[in-house]
Amino acid sequence: MKIKEKSKVLQIHPRDNVLVALEKLPAGMTIQQNGAEISLIDHIPPKHKLAIRDFDEGDEVIMYGVLVGKTTEPVRKGGLLTTENLHHASNEDYKRTVETVSWNPPDVSVFEGLTFDGYHRSNGDVGTRNYWLFIPMVFCENNNLKIIKDALLTELGYANDNQYRSFVRNLVQPGSKNGIEKVPKDRVFKNIDGIKFLTHEGGCGGTREDSIVLGKLLAGYANHPNVAGVTIMSLGCQHLQLKLFMDLLKETNPDFDKPLLAFEQQSFRTVDDLIRKVLEKTIREIQKANKIERKPAPLSKLILGMECGGSDGFSGISANPSVGRVADFVSVLGGKVLLSEFPELFGAEQDLVDRMVDERLADKFTFLMKSYNQAAEEVGSGFDMNPSPGNIRDGLITDAIKSLGAAQKGGRSPVKDVLDYTEQVTEDGLSLLCTPGNDVESTTGLAGSGANVLLFTTGLGTPTGNPVAPTVKISSNTKLADNMPDIIDYNTGPIIDGTASLEEVATGLMKTVIDVASGKKRTKAELLNQDDFIPWKRGVSL
Repeated sequence: MKIKEKSKVLQIHPRDNVLVALEKLPAGMTIQQNGAEISLIDHIPPKHKLAIRDFDEGDEVIMYGVLVGKTTEPVRKGGLLTTENLHHASNEDYKRTVETVSWNPPDVSVFEGLTFDGYHRSNGDVGTRNYWLFIPMVFCENNNLKIIKDALLTELGYANDNQYRSFVRNLVQPGSKNGIEKVPKDRVFKNIDGIKFLTHEGGCGGTREDSIVLGKLLAGYANHPNVAGVTIMSLGCQHLQLKLFMDLLKETNPDFDKPLLAFEQQSFRTVDDLIRKVLEKTIREIQKANKIERKPAPLSKLILGMECGGSDGFSGISANPSVGRVADFVSVLGGKVLLSEFPELFGAEQDLVDRMVDERLADKFTFLMKSYNQAAEEVGSGFDMNPSPGNIRDGLITDAIKSLGAAQKGGRSPVKDVLDYTEQVTEDGLSLLCTPGNDVESTTGLAGSGANVLLFTTGLGTPTGNPVAPTVKISSNTKLADNMPDIIDYNTGPIIDGTASLEEVATGLMKTVIDVASGKKRTKAELLNQDDFIPWKRGVSL
Protein backbone atom coordinates (compact mmCIF):
# COMPACT_ATOMS: atom_id res chain seq x y z
CA MET A 1 0.00 0.00 0.00
CA LYS A 2 1.28 3.47 -0.88
CA ILE A 3 -0.78 6.56 -0.05
CA LYS A 4 -0.19 9.45 -2.44
CA GLU A 5 1.48 12.34 -0.65
CA LYS A 6 -1.35 14.75 -1.47
CA SER A 7 -4.18 12.37 -0.53
CA LYS A 8 -6.73 13.75 1.89
CA VAL A 9 -8.82 10.57 2.25
CA LEU A 10 -8.32 6.83 1.97
CA GLN A 11 -10.64 4.01 0.91
CA ILE A 12 -9.08 0.97 2.58
CA HIS A 13 -10.95 -1.69 0.56
CA PRO A 14 -12.77 -1.37 -2.78
CA ARG A 15 -16.04 -2.52 -1.15
CA ASP A 16 -15.93 0.16 1.57
CA ASN A 17 -18.74 2.73 1.61
CA VAL A 18 -16.83 5.07 3.95
CA LEU A 19 -13.57 6.97 3.63
CA VAL A 20 -10.92 7.70 6.27
CA ALA A 21 -9.89 11.36 6.59
CA LEU A 22 -6.09 11.63 6.51
CA GLU A 23 -6.22 15.25 7.61
CA LYS A 24 -8.75 17.80 8.92
CA LEU A 25 -11.47 18.35 6.32
CA PRO A 26 -13.80 21.36 6.72
CA ALA A 27 -17.52 21.27 5.95
CA GLY A 28 -18.28 22.57 2.46
CA MET A 29 -15.07 21.18 1.01
CA THR A 30 -15.33 19.05 -2.13
CA ILE A 31 -13.13 15.97 -2.45
CA GLN A 32 -12.51 13.68 -5.40
CA GLN A 33 -12.94 9.93 -4.99
CA ASN A 34 -12.73 7.46 -7.89
CA GLY A 35 -13.67 10.19 -10.37
CA ALA A 36 -16.70 11.37 -8.37
CA GLU A 37 -17.12 14.50 -6.29
CA ILE A 38 -18.21 14.39 -2.63
CA SER A 39 -19.25 17.60 -0.94
CA LEU A 40 -18.66 17.46 2.82
CA ILE A 41 -21.67 18.45 4.88
CA ASP A 42 -19.86 18.03 8.21
CA HIS A 43 -16.45 18.91 9.57
CA ILE A 44 -14.43 15.65 9.42
CA PRO A 45 -11.62 15.38 12.00
CA PRO A 46 -8.48 13.51 10.92
CA LYS A 47 -8.74 9.69 11.37
CA HIS A 48 -12.56 9.77 11.32
CA LYS A 49 -14.89 8.33 8.67
CA LEU A 50 -17.21 10.00 6.17
CA ALA A 51 -20.05 8.52 4.12
CA ILE A 52 -19.56 8.17 0.37
CA ARG A 53 -23.29 7.61 -0.22
CA ASP A 54 -26.57 8.31 1.53
CA PHE A 55 -27.43 5.87 4.34
CA ASP A 56 -30.91 5.17 5.69
CA GLU A 57 -31.48 4.01 9.25
CA GLY A 58 -30.35 0.38 9.58
CA ASP A 59 -28.05 0.40 6.56
CA GLU A 60 -24.81 -1.57 6.70
CA VAL A 61 -21.52 0.29 6.91
CA ILE A 62 -18.60 -1.52 5.25
CA MET A 63 -14.93 -0.98 6.11
CA TYR A 64 -11.92 -3.23 5.46
CA GLY A 65 -14.37 -4.87 3.03
CA VAL A 66 -16.64 -6.23 5.79
CA LEU A 67 -19.53 -5.18 8.03
CA VAL A 68 -18.44 -2.88 10.87
CA GLY A 69 -21.75 -1.31 11.94
CA LYS A 70 -25.30 -0.28 11.13
CA THR A 71 -26.61 3.24 11.02
CA THR A 72 -29.06 4.23 13.77
CA GLU A 73 -30.35 7.23 11.79
CA PRO A 74 -30.03 8.57 8.24
CA VAL A 75 -26.55 9.80 7.28
CA ARG A 76 -26.12 11.87 4.13
CA LYS A 77 -23.32 11.51 1.63
CA GLY A 78 -20.36 13.55 2.87
CA GLY A 79 -21.54 13.26 6.49
CA LEU A 80 -19.51 12.24 9.54
CA LEU A 81 -19.97 8.77 11.09
CA THR A 82 -20.23 9.03 14.89
CA THR A 83 -21.25 7.00 17.91
CA GLU A 84 -24.64 8.74 17.68
CA ASN A 85 -25.46 7.58 14.15
CA LEU A 86 -23.54 4.26 13.99
CA HIS A 87 -23.71 1.16 16.20
CA HIS A 88 -21.47 -1.91 16.21
CA ALA A 89 -22.53 -4.77 13.95
CA SER A 90 -20.57 -7.73 12.61
CA ASN A 91 -21.00 -11.25 11.31
CA GLU A 92 -21.41 -13.25 14.52
CA ASP A 93 -22.53 -16.42 12.74
CA TYR A 94 -19.02 -17.13 11.50
CA LYS A 95 -17.80 -20.61 10.62
CA ARG A 96 -14.94 -22.06 8.61
CA THR A 97 -15.86 -22.01 4.91
CA VAL A 98 -12.66 -23.31 3.27
CA GLU A 99 -10.97 -26.71 3.21
CA THR A 100 -7.49 -25.56 2.26
CA VAL A 101 -5.84 -22.31 3.35
CA SER A 102 -3.83 -20.50 0.70
CA TRP A 103 -1.88 -17.27 0.87
CA ASN A 104 0.78 -15.30 -0.97
CA PRO A 105 3.89 -15.27 1.23
CA PRO A 106 6.05 -12.14 1.01
CA ASP A 107 9.52 -12.10 -0.49
CA VAL A 108 12.01 -12.56 2.37
CA SER A 109 15.17 -12.87 0.28
CA VAL A 110 16.61 -9.74 1.91
CA PHE A 111 16.44 -11.49 5.31
CA GLU A 112 17.49 -15.01 4.33
CA GLY A 113 20.78 -15.98 5.95
CA LEU A 114 20.60 -13.16 8.49
CA THR A 115 20.97 -13.96 12.18
CA PHE A 116 20.52 -12.27 15.53
CA ASP A 117 22.83 -12.63 18.51
CA GLY A 118 20.97 -14.40 21.30
CA TYR A 119 21.32 -16.57 24.37
CA HIS A 120 20.99 -20.27 23.49
CA ARG A 121 19.09 -22.45 25.99
CA SER A 122 19.42 -26.21 26.42
CA ASN A 123 15.94 -26.89 24.98
CA GLY A 124 16.78 -25.15 21.69
CA ASP A 125 15.09 -21.83 22.50
CA VAL A 126 17.05 -18.62 22.06
CA GLY A 127 16.66 -15.61 24.31
CA THR A 128 16.92 -12.02 23.16
CA ARG A 129 17.86 -11.04 26.71
CA ASN A 130 19.59 -12.82 29.62
CA TYR A 131 17.68 -12.02 32.81
CA TRP A 132 17.69 -13.36 36.33
CA LEU A 133 14.08 -13.52 37.53
CA PHE A 134 12.55 -13.21 41.01
CA ILE A 135 9.07 -14.73 41.35
CA PRO A 136 6.87 -14.43 44.47
CA MET A 137 4.30 -17.14 45.12
CA VAL A 138 2.13 -14.64 46.98
CA PHE A 139 1.75 -10.89 47.43
CA CYS A 140 3.00 -11.23 51.03
CA GLU A 141 6.56 -11.39 49.64
CA ASN A 142 6.35 -8.11 47.70
CA ASN A 143 7.99 -6.03 50.41
CA ASN A 144 10.87 -8.47 50.77
CA LEU A 145 11.33 -8.30 47.02
CA LYS A 146 11.36 -4.50 47.18
CA ILE A 147 14.26 -4.61 49.65
CA ILE A 148 16.14 -7.19 47.58
CA LYS A 149 15.48 -5.26 44.36
CA ASP A 150 16.92 -2.04 45.76
CA ALA A 151 20.06 -3.79 46.98
CA LEU A 152 20.73 -5.80 43.80
CA LEU A 153 19.89 -3.19 41.17
CA THR A 154 21.83 -0.43 42.90
CA GLU A 155 24.96 -2.40 43.73
CA LEU A 156 25.14 -4.37 40.49
CA GLY A 157 24.74 -1.35 38.21
CA TYR A 158 21.21 -1.90 36.88
CA ALA A 159 19.47 1.03 38.59
CA ASN A 160 19.23 4.41 36.91
CA ASP A 161 20.08 7.61 38.74
CA ASN A 162 16.83 9.07 40.04
CA GLN A 163 17.07 12.68 38.90
CA TYR A 164 13.89 13.49 40.77
CA ARG A 165 15.47 12.86 44.18
CA SER A 166 17.81 15.80 43.72
CA PHE A 167 14.97 17.78 42.10
CA VAL A 168 12.78 17.33 45.22
CA ARG A 169 15.69 18.10 47.54
CA ASN A 170 16.34 21.37 45.73
CA LEU A 171 12.66 22.27 45.98
CA VAL A 172 12.85 21.85 49.75
CA GLN A 173 16.40 23.13 50.22
CA PRO A 174 17.38 25.28 47.21
CA GLY A 175 21.01 24.81 46.24
CA SER A 176 21.41 21.57 48.19
CA LYS A 177 23.63 18.97 46.49
CA ASN A 178 24.45 16.66 49.39
CA GLY A 179 23.15 13.22 50.21
CA ILE A 180 22.43 11.99 46.68
CA GLU A 181 24.27 8.74 46.05
CA LYS A 182 25.22 7.85 42.51
CA VAL A 183 24.61 4.30 41.37
CA PRO A 184 27.40 2.41 39.58
CA LYS A 185 27.52 3.29 35.90
CA ASP A 186 28.97 -0.06 34.78
CA ARG A 187 27.19 -3.39 35.21
CA VAL A 188 29.06 -5.88 37.37
CA PHE A 189 27.82 -8.78 35.22
CA LYS A 190 28.24 -7.86 31.54
CA ASN A 191 26.23 -10.84 30.21
CA ILE A 192 23.27 -10.40 32.57
CA ASP A 193 20.94 -7.89 30.93
CA GLY A 194 18.95 -7.27 34.09
CA ILE A 195 17.39 -8.65 37.26
CA LYS A 196 13.60 -8.66 37.10
CA PHE A 197 10.86 -8.93 39.74
CA LEU A 198 7.31 -10.16 39.06
CA THR A 199 5.47 -8.57 41.97
CA HIS A 200 1.71 -9.18 41.88
CA GLU A 201 -1.38 -9.16 44.13
CA GLY A 202 -2.29 -12.85 43.85
CA GLY A 203 -1.37 -16.26 45.18
CA CYS A 204 -3.85 -16.32 48.07
CA GLY A 205 -7.18 -14.89 49.19
CA GLY A 206 -8.86 -15.35 45.80
CA THR A 207 -10.23 -18.50 44.24
CA ARG A 208 -8.09 -21.62 43.94
CA GLU A 209 -8.56 -21.36 40.18
CA ASP A 210 -6.99 -17.89 40.24
CA SER A 211 -3.94 -19.29 42.04
CA ILE A 212 -3.58 -22.17 39.59
CA VAL A 213 -3.81 -19.85 36.57
CA LEU A 214 -1.28 -17.52 38.22
CA GLY A 215 1.00 -20.50 38.83
CA LYS A 216 0.81 -21.48 35.15
CA LEU A 217 1.61 -17.93 34.09
CA LEU A 218 4.60 -17.72 36.44
CA ALA A 219 5.80 -21.12 35.21
CA GLY A 220 5.74 -19.71 31.68
CA TYR A 221 7.93 -16.82 32.81
CA ALA A 222 10.40 -19.16 34.54
CA ASN A 223 10.59 -21.20 31.33
CA HIS A 224 10.90 -18.09 29.12
CA PRO A 225 13.80 -18.02 26.63
CA ASN A 226 14.95 -14.66 28.02
CA VAL A 227 15.33 -16.03 31.57
CA ALA A 228 18.64 -17.56 32.70
CA GLY A 229 17.54 -18.57 36.19
CA VAL A 230 14.94 -18.01 38.86
CA THR A 231 14.67 -17.17 42.56
CA ILE A 232 11.32 -18.15 44.09
CA MET A 233 9.98 -16.36 47.20
CA SER A 234 7.24 -18.11 49.17
CA LEU A 235 5.59 -17.34 52.49
CA GLY A 236 4.57 -20.95 53.14
CA CYS A 237 0.84 -20.97 53.89
CA GLN A 238 -0.60 -19.44 50.70
CA HIS A 239 -2.84 -21.12 48.10
CA LEU A 240 -0.10 -21.13 45.47
CA GLN A 241 2.10 -23.62 47.27
CA LEU A 242 5.68 -24.12 46.17
CA LYS A 243 4.97 -27.77 45.32
CA LEU A 244 1.98 -26.76 43.17
CA PHE A 245 4.16 -24.29 41.29
CA MET A 246 6.86 -26.90 40.72
CA ASP A 247 4.25 -29.32 39.37
CA LEU A 248 2.94 -26.64 36.99
CA LEU A 249 6.49 -25.84 35.90
CA LYS A 250 7.06 -29.52 35.11
CA GLU A 251 3.86 -29.53 33.04
CA THR A 252 5.12 -26.47 31.16
CA ASN A 253 8.52 -28.03 30.50
CA PRO A 254 9.24 -31.57 31.79
CA ASP A 255 12.93 -31.01 30.99
CA PHE A 256 13.30 -27.67 32.80
CA ASP A 257 16.94 -27.45 33.85
CA LYS A 258 17.62 -23.78 34.60
CA PRO A 259 18.98 -22.91 38.06
CA LEU A 260 16.04 -22.40 40.42
CA LEU A 261 16.34 -21.26 44.03
CA ALA A 262 13.33 -21.48 46.36
CA PHE A 263 12.93 -19.83 49.78
CA GLU A 264 10.01 -20.09 52.19
CA GLN A 265 9.87 -17.28 54.74
CA GLN A 266 8.14 -19.32 57.43
CA SER A 267 11.22 -21.58 57.50
CA PHE A 268 13.41 -18.64 58.59
CA ARG A 269 13.62 -17.06 62.05
CA THR A 270 13.83 -13.44 60.85
CA VAL A 271 13.39 -11.42 57.69
CA ASP A 272 17.07 -10.50 57.90
CA ASP A 273 18.06 -14.19 57.89
CA LEU A 274 15.84 -14.76 54.83
CA ILE A 275 17.10 -11.82 52.77
CA ARG A 276 20.76 -12.47 53.49
CA LYS A 277 20.42 -16.11 52.42
CA VAL A 278 18.48 -15.14 49.28
CA LEU A 279 21.11 -12.60 48.26
CA GLU A 280 24.03 -14.91 49.02
CA LYS A 281 22.74 -17.86 46.97
CA THR A 282 21.31 -15.75 44.16
CA ILE A 283 24.56 -13.86 43.58
CA ARG A 284 26.38 -17.17 43.40
CA GLU A 285 24.04 -18.40 40.63
CA ILE A 286 24.08 -15.07 38.76
CA GLN A 287 27.86 -15.37 38.58
CA LYS A 288 27.41 -18.69 36.76
CA ALA A 289 24.69 -17.34 34.46
CA ASN A 290 27.00 -14.47 33.53
CA LYS A 291 29.20 -16.97 31.69
CA ILE A 292 26.50 -17.38 29.01
CA GLU A 293 27.30 -15.20 25.99
CA ARG A 294 25.37 -14.12 22.92
CA LYS A 295 25.87 -16.28 19.84
CA PRO A 296 24.37 -16.10 16.33
CA ALA A 297 20.91 -17.62 15.93
CA PRO A 298 18.67 -17.94 12.85
CA LEU A 299 15.68 -15.63 12.57
CA SER A 300 13.48 -18.73 12.96
CA LYS A 301 14.21 -18.44 16.70
CA LEU A 302 12.27 -15.17 16.92
CA ILE A 303 8.97 -15.42 18.80
CA LEU A 304 7.03 -12.20 18.28
CA GLY A 305 4.09 -11.08 20.43
CA MET A 306 1.79 -8.53 18.76
CA GLU A 307 0.03 -5.88 20.86
CA CYS A 308 -1.70 -2.52 20.39
CA GLY A 309 -2.71 0.10 22.93
CA GLY A 310 -3.85 3.70 22.78
CA SER A 311 -4.95 2.96 19.21
CA ASP A 312 -6.16 5.67 16.84
CA GLY A 313 -7.86 5.86 13.47
CA PHE A 314 -4.53 5.44 11.68
CA SER A 315 -3.41 2.32 13.62
CA GLY A 316 -5.20 -0.05 11.26
CA ILE A 317 -3.76 1.71 8.20
CA SER A 318 -0.09 2.19 9.10
CA ALA A 319 1.28 0.64 12.31
CA ASN A 320 -0.77 -2.56 12.47
CA PRO A 321 -0.34 -3.54 8.79
CA SER A 322 3.41 -2.87 9.15
CA VAL A 323 3.57 -5.18 12.16
CA GLY A 324 1.45 -7.68 10.23
CA ARG A 325 3.94 -7.63 7.39
CA VAL A 326 6.74 -8.34 9.88
CA ALA A 327 4.60 -11.20 11.23
CA ASP A 328 4.46 -12.65 7.72
CA PHE A 329 8.23 -12.22 7.27
CA VAL A 330 8.87 -14.15 10.48
CA SER A 331 6.31 -16.83 9.62
CA VAL A 332 7.98 -17.46 6.24
CA LEU A 333 11.40 -17.57 7.93
CA GLY A 334 10.19 -20.32 10.29
CA GLY A 335 9.68 -18.20 13.41
CA LYS A 336 6.65 -17.93 15.69
CA VAL A 337 4.06 -15.14 15.99
CA LEU A 338 1.40 -14.60 18.68
CA LEU A 339 -1.69 -12.43 18.07
CA SER A 340 -3.69 -11.79 21.25
CA GLU A 341 -6.48 -9.51 22.57
CA PHE A 342 -9.62 -11.55 21.80
CA PRO A 343 -12.07 -8.68 22.53
CA GLU A 344 -10.24 -6.81 19.76
CA LEU A 345 -10.83 -9.61 17.26
CA PHE A 346 -14.61 -9.23 17.64
CA GLY A 347 -15.80 -8.56 14.11
CA ALA A 348 -12.72 -10.07 12.45
CA GLU A 349 -13.60 -13.70 13.26
CA GLN A 350 -14.70 -14.84 9.80
CA ASP A 351 -11.40 -13.91 8.17
CA LEU A 352 -9.45 -15.62 10.96
CA VAL A 353 -11.38 -18.91 10.96
CA ASP A 354 -11.01 -19.11 7.17
CA ARG A 355 -7.25 -18.92 7.68
CA MET A 356 -7.16 -21.75 10.26
CA VAL A 357 -5.48 -24.91 9.05
CA ASP A 358 -8.12 -27.27 10.45
CA GLU A 359 -11.62 -27.41 11.92
CA ARG A 360 -10.34 -28.18 15.41
CA LEU A 361 -8.71 -24.76 15.67
CA ALA A 362 -11.86 -23.05 14.40
CA ASP A 363 -13.93 -24.84 17.06
CA LYS A 364 -11.53 -23.90 19.86
CA PHE A 365 -11.36 -20.28 18.72
CA THR A 366 -15.16 -20.05 18.46
CA PHE A 367 -15.60 -21.52 21.94
CA LEU A 368 -13.09 -19.14 23.52
CA MET A 369 -14.51 -16.08 21.76
CA LYS A 370 -18.17 -16.77 22.45
CA SER A 371 -17.76 -17.93 26.06
CA TYR A 372 -15.59 -14.88 26.81
CA ASN A 373 -18.11 -12.49 25.22
CA GLN A 374 -20.99 -14.19 27.04
CA ALA A 375 -19.21 -13.76 30.38
CA ALA A 376 -18.73 -10.08 29.57
CA GLU A 377 -22.39 -9.64 28.58
CA GLU A 378 -23.56 -11.25 31.82
CA VAL A 379 -22.07 -8.34 33.74
CA GLY A 380 -23.29 -5.75 31.24
CA SER A 381 -20.07 -5.22 29.30
CA GLY A 382 -19.89 -7.17 26.04
CA PHE A 383 -17.09 -7.00 23.50
CA ASP A 384 -18.96 -4.25 21.64
CA MET A 385 -18.16 -1.93 24.58
CA ASN A 386 -14.40 -2.38 24.13
CA PRO A 387 -13.43 0.95 22.46
CA SER A 388 -12.12 3.42 25.04
CA PRO A 389 -12.96 7.16 25.08
CA GLY A 390 -9.55 7.83 23.52
CA ASN A 391 -10.20 5.29 20.75
CA ILE A 392 -13.58 6.88 19.98
CA ARG A 393 -12.20 10.43 19.92
CA ASP A 394 -9.68 9.27 17.33
CA GLY A 395 -12.10 7.53 14.99
CA LEU A 396 -12.51 3.97 16.33
CA ILE A 397 -16.23 4.35 16.95
CA THR A 398 -17.32 0.68 16.87
CA ASP A 399 -15.58 -2.43 18.15
CA ALA A 400 -15.61 -3.95 14.67
CA ILE A 401 -13.72 -0.94 13.25
CA LYS A 402 -11.21 -1.23 16.09
CA SER A 403 -10.98 -5.03 15.77
CA LEU A 404 -10.47 -5.14 12.02
CA GLY A 405 -7.65 -2.65 12.39
CA ALA A 406 -6.17 -4.54 15.34
CA ALA A 407 -6.31 -7.87 13.48
CA GLN A 408 -3.95 -6.43 10.84
CA LYS A 409 -1.12 -7.12 13.33
CA GLY A 410 -1.40 -10.83 12.54
CA GLY A 411 -0.60 -10.42 8.86
CA ARG A 412 -2.06 -12.82 6.30
CA SER A 413 -0.34 -16.14 7.02
CA PRO A 414 -2.35 -19.27 7.94
CA VAL A 415 -3.38 -19.64 11.60
CA LYS A 416 -1.43 -22.66 12.87
CA ASP A 417 -2.69 -22.80 16.48
CA VAL A 418 -5.17 -21.34 18.96
CA LEU A 419 -3.99 -21.03 22.56
CA ASP A 420 -5.86 -20.38 25.75
CA TYR A 421 -4.29 -18.03 28.33
CA THR A 422 -0.96 -19.41 29.72
CA GLU A 423 -0.64 -22.12 27.04
CA GLN A 424 2.84 -22.19 25.49
CA VAL A 425 3.49 -21.42 21.83
CA THR A 426 4.83 -24.47 19.99
CA GLU A 427 3.82 -24.10 16.33
CA ASP A 428 5.85 -22.17 13.78
CA GLY A 429 3.91 -19.37 12.10
CA LEU A 430 0.86 -17.56 13.47
CA SER A 431 -0.95 -18.58 16.67
CA LEU A 432 -3.87 -16.81 18.34
CA LEU A 433 -3.63 -16.35 22.12
CA CYS A 434 -6.68 -15.65 24.29
CA THR A 435 -6.02 -12.57 26.43
CA PRO A 436 -7.96 -9.42 27.32
CA GLY A 437 -7.49 -6.26 25.30
CA ASN A 438 -6.10 -4.57 28.41
CA ASP A 439 -2.57 -3.60 27.39
CA VAL A 440 -0.63 -4.92 30.37
CA GLU A 441 -2.76 -8.02 30.96
CA SER A 442 -2.27 -8.90 27.30
CA THR A 443 1.49 -8.24 27.13
CA THR A 444 1.85 -10.18 30.40
CA GLY A 445 0.13 -13.12 28.70
CA LEU A 446 2.16 -12.84 25.49
CA ALA A 447 5.45 -13.08 27.35
CA GLY A 448 4.05 -15.83 29.57
CA SER A 449 3.36 -17.91 26.46
CA GLY A 450 6.91 -17.45 25.19
CA ALA A 451 7.22 -14.25 23.11
CA ASN A 452 10.85 -13.12 23.19
CA VAL A 453 10.15 -9.73 21.53
CA LEU A 454 6.92 -7.69 21.72
CA LEU A 455 5.79 -5.34 18.94
CA PHE A 456 3.43 -2.77 20.44
CA THR A 457 1.61 -0.31 18.17
CA THR A 458 0.05 2.91 19.42
CA GLY A 459 -1.58 5.98 17.92
CA LEU A 460 -2.06 8.00 21.10
CA GLY A 461 1.01 6.95 23.10
CA THR A 462 1.55 4.56 26.00
CA PRO A 463 4.66 3.79 28.08
CA THR A 464 3.86 0.09 28.59
CA GLY A 465 6.70 -2.47 28.68
CA ASN A 466 7.29 -5.98 30.01
CA PRO A 467 9.74 -7.41 32.57
CA VAL A 468 11.30 -10.09 30.34
CA ALA A 469 10.36 -9.34 26.71
CA PRO A 470 11.81 -6.16 25.12
CA THR A 471 8.87 -4.11 23.86
CA VAL A 472 9.26 -2.20 20.59
CA LYS A 473 6.85 0.76 20.64
CA ILE A 474 5.58 1.66 17.16
CA SER A 475 3.69 4.87 16.35
CA SER A 476 0.94 5.03 13.75
CA ASN A 477 1.59 8.69 12.95
CA THR A 478 4.52 11.05 12.76
CA LYS A 479 2.97 13.61 15.11
CA LEU A 480 3.03 11.09 17.97
CA ALA A 481 6.62 10.07 17.21
CA ASP A 482 7.66 13.74 17.31
CA ASN A 483 5.64 14.60 20.43
CA MET A 484 6.62 11.55 22.54
CA PRO A 485 10.13 10.59 21.40
CA ASP A 486 11.01 9.07 24.77
CA ILE A 487 8.52 6.20 24.33
CA ILE A 488 8.46 5.58 20.56
CA ASP A 489 11.03 3.25 18.97
CA TYR A 490 9.77 3.22 15.39
CA ASN A 491 7.50 5.47 13.34
CA THR A 492 5.16 4.13 10.64
CA GLY A 493 3.75 7.62 10.03
CA PRO A 494 5.48 7.93 6.65
CA ILE A 495 2.77 5.59 5.30
CA ILE A 496 0.10 8.17 6.24
CA ASP A 497 2.30 11.06 5.07
CA GLY A 498 2.63 9.39 1.67
CA THR A 499 6.44 9.41 1.80
CA ALA A 500 7.00 5.65 2.14
CA SER A 501 5.25 2.43 1.20
CA LEU A 502 4.05 -0.26 3.59
CA GLU A 503 6.77 -2.58 2.28
CA GLU A 504 9.51 -0.03 2.91
CA VAL A 505 8.31 0.74 6.44
CA ALA A 506 7.84 -2.95 7.33
CA THR A 507 11.32 -3.84 6.06
CA GLY A 508 12.80 -1.11 8.24
CA LEU A 509 10.80 -2.38 11.22
CA MET A 510 12.07 -5.92 10.67
CA LYS A 511 15.65 -4.64 10.76
CA THR A 512 14.86 -2.83 14.02
CA VAL A 513 13.48 -6.07 15.49
CA ILE A 514 16.73 -7.87 14.59
CA ASP A 515 18.79 -5.12 16.27
CA VAL A 516 16.62 -5.29 19.40
CA ALA A 517 16.81 -9.09 19.50
CA SER A 518 20.61 -8.90 19.22
CA GLY A 519 20.90 -6.47 22.11
CA LYS A 520 22.33 -3.80 19.81
CA LYS A 521 19.35 -1.58 20.56
CA ARG A 522 17.55 -1.17 23.88
CA THR A 523 13.91 -0.21 23.60
CA LYS A 524 12.54 2.98 25.11
CA ALA A 525 10.46 0.89 27.52
CA GLU A 526 13.66 -0.77 28.74
CA LEU A 527 15.38 2.59 29.18
CA LEU A 528 12.37 3.79 31.23
CA ASN A 529 12.30 0.57 33.30
CA GLN A 530 8.71 -0.11 32.21
CA ASP A 531 8.39 -3.61 33.72
CA ASP A 532 4.59 -3.84 33.68
CA PHE A 533 3.11 -7.14 34.90
CA ILE A 534 -0.59 -7.76 35.58
CA PRO A 535 -1.89 -11.35 35.60
CA TRP A 536 -5.40 -11.90 34.21
CA LYS A 537 -7.76 -13.43 36.77
CA ARG A 538 -10.08 -14.75 34.07
CA GLY A 539 -12.83 -12.51 35.33
CA VAL A 540 -14.31 -9.98 32.94
CA SER A 541 -11.60 -7.69 31.65
CA LEU A 542 -11.80 -6.28 28.15
